[in-house]
Amino acid sequence: MKKTIVTALLGFAATAPVHAETVVITADRMVDVLAGKAIDQPVIVVTDGRIVSVGRQGSVTLPEKAKRIDLAGKTILPGLIDMHVHLDSDPRYGGYNTLQFTDMFWVAAGVGNARSMLDAGFTTVRNVGSGNYSDVGYKQAIDEGVMVGPRIVPAAHALGATGGHCDETYLPPSFKAKGEAVGDGPQELRRRVREQRKYGAEVIKVCATGGVFSRNTEPGQQQLSEEELRAIADEAHQWGLKVAAHAHGAAGIKAAIRGGIDTIEHASLIDDEGIKLARERGAYLSMDIFNTEYTQAEGKKNGVMEDNLRKDREVAQVQRDNFRKAHAAGVKMVFGSDAGVMPHRTAAGQFRYMVEYGMSPMDAIQAATRNAAQALGREKDVGAIAVGRYADIIAVDGDPLTDIRQLEDVDAVIKGGEIVTAKD
Repeated sequence: MKKTIVTALLGFAATAPVHAETVVITADRMVDVLAGKAIDQPVIVVTDGRIVSVGRQGSVTLPEKAKRIDLAGKTILPGLIDMHVHLDSDPRYGGYNTLQFTDMFWVAAGVGNARSMLDAGFTTVRNVGSGNYSDVGYKQAIDEGVMVGPRIVPAAHALGATGGHCDETYLPPSFKAKGEAVGDGPQELRRRVREQRKYGAEVIKVCATGGVFSRNTEPGQQQLSEEELRAIADEAHQWGLKVAAHAHGAAGIKAAIRGGIDTIEHASLIDDEGIKLARERGAYLSMDIFNTEYTQAEGKKNGVMEDNLRKDREVAQVQRDNFRKAHAAGVKMVFGSDAGVMPHRTAAGQFRYMVEYGMSPMDAIQAATRNAAQALGREKDVGAIAVGRYADIIAVDGDPLTDIRQLEDVDAVIKGGEIVTAKD
């Protein structure tokens, strides 16, 4: 970023009140994710953190004495949305290495991870499963101004079956370890939904199949019946909550979609029938096709067991190929990195894989903005630079519509009309 711009940005950041009354933002270009095109010389007017007008410079009457953020030479985009993160995870510690710390270590680690996501351009994240209700706590701390991070949609504890991916599967019987939201049967799982909502969950996460990084489960195994998955979805929807299903295996994916679940996480082994079903039912796929680069390179050193690395290898390329097939078939896709499996600061590295496996740069950007906001049911708040939405905006040097890797190096992050990150 040019020195003059940095000085202006940091000067504004240092003097702006918590909610600047009116802010005017200008740049060279803007990616309009709703129209699917770039706009030259945009000007955005923000009042109390929300956008009140969007136009072209010279065609909009600007309010007097407004604060100015001039991003000359930059391309601006809506703040990015990552639909699958784990803020209280640290990929440097895998397998039994995680047991060397007290439980609250992971809660503390999430404070820095939240900041890393924000600095990387993700102004909204959906945290799909945490321990100790940490994601609810992060959201509250950020909302109260005592912690810096993105807007968080918390899931609290993930629901699952006894012995399944969301249960505690690493310890022997004498420890009597059990997942906080494990349940068996429709009625017990309905109760688990109510518990998570009671303590702050804004989305429900359920593990429909086995997983890669759990012990004694295989990704293709279905762990909950369609009846159980339907009960979870019905209960959550009754309370106005969306549901995300961890589902690698083809049978579990189809059971989750038929059960009414809103987003399918990973979807690694989805088959043609599952792709057709997702398209027909309007289910969103969130496929983490980037993080295996980190897990295969660093996992063994970090303590990840060979059996987990074996499962990771087995699903990696299949998942990428199925990502291409699902996108080509017209399935709705959202950006989900599974940050926490790899370092949070690297989450935007997934964009280049999304483009490599069939998306245009605009498709990939829309997956992390417009589509994600739709899947969250928060189109009035986030996901676009549009009137009424939060002024969550990022800036990059080049043109991400010709070079998607520009998103791996964000120059400025604005959240609610305030600069929260500006690079030298």
